[in-house]
Amino acid sequence: MNKTELISAMAEKSGLTKKDSEKALTAFTEVIAEELKKGERVQIVGFGSFEVSERAEREGRNPHTGEAMKIAASKAPKFKAGKALKDSINE
Repeated sequence: MNKTELISAMAEKSGLTKKDSEKALTAFTEVIAEELKKGERVQIVGFGSFEVSERAEREGRNPHTGEAMKIAASKAPKFKAGKALKDSINE
């Protein structure tokens, strides 16, 4: 499912227009991104939680030359599914 299909499905389920559904989805993703940038965790009970995972600097290898190189430390968003979501998928 892509973003357009998701917006259409949200509009159908909620009774909102596609434009309103798109605004809601955009607002949702922006709020999640802003909170993660601040280092906060966003938890939606029954669905899951979004948080930031920190990756330490490490040494890697260039696959073409085999030369050792440093991979800089970074932060990555992480999603952990909640129990209710897992259970609904496994029914």
